[in-house]
Amino acid sequence: MGKSGSSSFRRVLLCRILLLSIPILLVGEYMVYRKVRSSVLTTARYTLMESAAQEAKNIQAMTAMMRSSVLVSSQLAMAKSVQSGTAQQFVNRVKTSLPEQVECVQLVAAATGQIVGSTCGAGAIAPGVRQQLASQRPQTTLKPLDVVISPNLTTASRAQVQPVNQLELVFSAPMYDAAGRLAYVLSAKASLQQQAFGQAISRQGYTVVLNQAGIILAHPLVERIGHPVTRAPNPPVLEYVRKSAIAGEQDSLHLFEENKAEWLAGYTAIQVPIEGDEQQTWVVLAIAPIANALYELRAVQLVLILLTLGLLGASVLATLFMTRDLAKPLERLGGYALKVRDRAAFTPAPKNFKIRELNQLAEAMDAMVQQLDERAEELETAWQEAQAANQLKNEFLATTSHELRTPLNAIIGSVRLIRDGCCDSPEEVQEFLQQADDAAIHLLKLINDLLDISKIEVGQILLNLQPIEVQALCQTCIYWITPTAEKKRIEVAVEVEPELQLVTIDERRVRQMLTNLLSNAVKFTAEGGQVTLRARQGYGYQLEKENRPDRSPINSATPYLCLEVTDSGIGIDPKHWHLLFRPFQQIDSSSTRNYEGTGLGLSLTKRLAELHGGTVSFDSTPGKGSVFRIWLPMLEAIAPAVDSNLAA
Repeated sequence: MGKSGSSSFRRVLLCRILLLSIPILLVGEYMVYRKVRSSVLTTARYTLMESAAQEAKNIQAMTAMMRSSVLVSSQLAMAKSVQSGTAQQFVNRVKTSLPEQVECVQLVAAATGQIVGSTCGAGAIAPGVRQQLASQRPQTTLKPLDVVISPNLTTASRAQVQPVNQLELVFSAPMYDAAGRLAYVLSAKASLQQQAFGQAISRQGYTVVLNQAGIILAHPLVERIGHPVTRAPNPPVLEYVRKSAIAGEQDSLHLFEENKAEWLAGYTAIQVPIEGDEQQTWVVLAIAPIANALYELRAVQLVLILLTLGLLGASVLATLFMTRDLAKPLERLGGYALKVRDRAAFTPAPKNFKIRELNQLAEAMDAMVQQLDERAEELETAWQEAQAANQLKNEFLATTSHELRTPLNAIIGSVRLIRDGCCDSPEEVQEFLQQADDAAIHLLKLINDLLDISKIEVGQILLNLQPIEVQALCQTCIYWITPTAEKKRIEVAVEVEPELQLVTIDERRVRQMLTNLLSNAVKFTAEGGQVTLRARQGYGYQLEKENRPDRSPINSATPYLCLEVTDSGIGIDPKHWHLLFRPFQQIDSSSTRNYEGTGLGLSLTKRLAELHGGTVSFDSTPGKGSVFRIWLPMLEAIAPAVDSNLAA
């Protein structure tokens, strides 16, 4: 079970992917929106600049057209014709001949300043122009520059509803008599409508015209016409625009905020002859709210919102599919690991995933589980062996205590009988002393075997290799077991190949090994049986198929001294063969066993043979007897040839 507060891999992966993808997606969408907005604003700025330039061209063109029209009208109308007819009729004719932008025509007498004819009431539309023209010297021919242009900044018509985005100009031309003297001043007021801008940009866009001094000449709000820019909203911005335009710069900018809206403007400058031949710079501004300029961005916003929602949905679905593809294999592997933890029956880990690394993980888990299973089996075997070893230890202690007590009791009993004077004759005393001596020798052998096993374990036994006569060695060993064999009427024989004379071995240890094997042979052979000790020369290839407690490599060409003990005893069941050479191990370990012993003899024999660089082999048939062979490498070659019958 997982820890409290933990979550599944699928949920964690889903959350992590979404936490990474959603911010990236939103940031990307925001950057796209800002890029599109910047592009739209840039387009709007260029459009405003073009609109301002186009308005400036329109103003210049209309100004030139009106100047020419007024000039032609003044030249065609002679002062005498005005005198012969009525002045009002003359003004009416001129009004009809001028362009439709003309709202009013007036004729003023140069001498008196009296309005002799007018189409727009009694108010003068060009005050001060008469004095300016009267200062000129007499002339009979008019030039275009003789037409005076002045903006209409009077308040006479402010009460009237005026169209949006208009620029009112007054064009004044002199009329001379036959003598070249100034007789009248003809003035025409024209309204230059700025409709093109409003249609091109926005219904809420408008044009502002400033003169060189910063006076507003045209504005959709009538109350601002004729006033300086310092009285308008955001005067620093307008003043900056005016100066930049006069300096010849063309640009666009976020102009100002007005009525809680941000406005965008483009501007340009034009040269206009005002008040005679004086050239003035006018600044034309095309202004529109940013909201209108960004109107088209609403569709982009909608598309981006829909795209964002679609991408979010797709991201969630893709993440769900991806987490499923990743989580399912991991969940299967996790379930497999839980089964392994619970030591269920071994089955291969699930494989055939779409992800290569997961397949590799499954293979690694298979290998790991197999290793763990092998280690578990090894641990189980080791545990069983430890249990068996513990049992063997207990049995060994019980057996050893019994084996030690038996000779000790015999020694104590014999000594006490002699001490207490229970013997009737010197012969009986001698018999008890012999029993005590035999028991002491047996006890000493047991102790020596225990010490030898312990020394071999710690590597403290060193061999004393010397040339030894094989025949004498065998006879000595037979001599030691003869008394015991005679008690059971067991026939003991010795067979030594004539070629064997001297071999280099440790006589004491080899004698100890042979004594152990001969004692076991006599012990497990019934009365009337036979025990034979043979000594021969053998080779490694003869040892290949022997039953050996070790399976170390054998050099087939190496000559060996083979000491073979054969008996006609009870034999050994093959199921017990693996127990023969274990220390403290007896085949019959029950408390009612028929044969006494500690189980150290064969183990000690095997280890002493291995110290010589040899080994021990055996063969046994239950009910027929056993053969034990000690193989010791011959350090000195004795016989150059091998008997073919023996080799077979």
